[in-house]
Amino acid sequence: MSDSVRNTMYFAGVALLIIITGFVQSWNTALFILNFGLISAIMALGVNLQWGFAGLFNVGIMGFVALGGLATVLVSMPATPGAWQAGGASVIGALVLGAATVVAAVILMTNMKASKLRSFSVFGVLVVGFFVYRGLFDPAVGLIEEIDPAATGYLGGLGLPVLLAWPAGGLLAAAVAWLIGKTALGLRSDYLAIATLGISEIIIAVMKNEDWLGRGVKNVVGLPRPAPYEVDLQSNAAFIERANGLGFDAVTASTLWVKLIYAGLFTVVLVILFVMAQRALHSPWGRMMRAIRDNEFAAEAMGKNVTARHLQIFVLGSAVCGIAGAMMTTLDGQLTPGTYQPLRFTFLIWVMVIVGGSGNNLGSVLGGFLIWWLWVMVEPMGSVLMKFVTYGMADGYWLKDHLLESVAHMRLLTMGLVLLLVLRFSPRGLIPEK
Repeated sequence: MSDSVRNTMYFAGVALLIIITGFVQSWNTALFILNFGLISAIMALGVNLQWGFAGLFNVGIMGFVALGGLATVLVSMPATPGAWQAGGASVIGALVLGAATVVAAVILMTNMKASKLRSFSVFGVLVVGFFVYRGLFDPAVGLIEEIDPAATGYLGGLGLPVLLAWPAGGLLAAAVAWLIGKTALGLRSDYLAIATLGISEIIIAVMKNEDWLGRGVKNVVGLPRPAPYEVDLQSNAAFIERANGLGFDAVTASTLWVKLIYAGLFTVVLVILFVMAQRALHSPWGRMMRAIRDNEFAAEAMGKNVTARHLQIFVLGSAVCGIAGAMMTTLDGQLTPGTYQPLRFTFLIWVMVIVGGSGNNLGSVLGGFLIWWLWVMVEPMGSVLMKFVTYGMADGYWLKDHLLESVAHMRLLTMGLVLLLVLRFSPRGLIPEK
């Protein structure tokens, strides 16, 4: 069997699973799986750029996804009335001052000889800068968060079209990735993994606690959307007529139509990113990245700047994850920092890349769809299985209660089992790198 035929069968199988879900469960669920499968495939592409192309072990994925979600708020939400006048300029000034303090300390450390004078100078700059920063920042934040805290209490955004937030999410994630990469990419393997995981936790902790930025754990709801609202469609006579002609009621038809619009937009983004990733993979730059991945010392001996190339691919992969994060927040219609769980979802994206085929962009896309379908459907299928297994047991029997209560853990069990089976029988993934 040729590679193209086998790959076509894989994708046809995943499409069949989604279609069966529509018939057996509901088309709303099937389109939900499709939309989040598209977003997951984009995240897997970003991770595959870093790991499959360059061998960078980044487990801080959810930090960059969260930054993409934050960008959606900063770009698309309207500015909070009175917030900028109350303390917006002071907050920006304080942040600039804080950055300038760090830069000044680094310059002193770099240009002064090692001595007690250098230590006191750096310490003095940091202490003075910190207190001046807090003196400007804290009162301004208090004034912003006092503005209608039940509904706003934050600066708000620029009020631009939400589709502009998707590339903005990639740019914000790329900018933060550049700062992280300049300090962390000197580490390798497990040390880099620990560093990126810690930084991811810091990013999410900041988003949870800085209410002036994105309302923290109070969440930002009512985000603008690129699709019409279901309520508006349900009051449109022409739409109702078309829905009835297809055999749907207005409520069901409006929900399906909105999800189809999202699916179309997400598909366009996925295709663009996939084509760009494929062109990069087969370009001289892509061959250089794989050479660095396979043997850094040999590539460095040939004159390649390994650190610069690692920084480049780290920024690119993080930008793709940021775009996916902005898309996910747009689909949800709200920013909820409390739902970003690095250990849980980072593991899921890595399973997608490994199962699909590390180093192969097509494999990452396949893994995104397949693993997300399993993630959504395993729990209801596990419930049916456990009810069948415990059918003959008496109500209240400890084993029956235990098995029924363990259905919620079927997801993690299944992910681990799938990963083990793939690593045993197809260690290079379903669609291995050529």
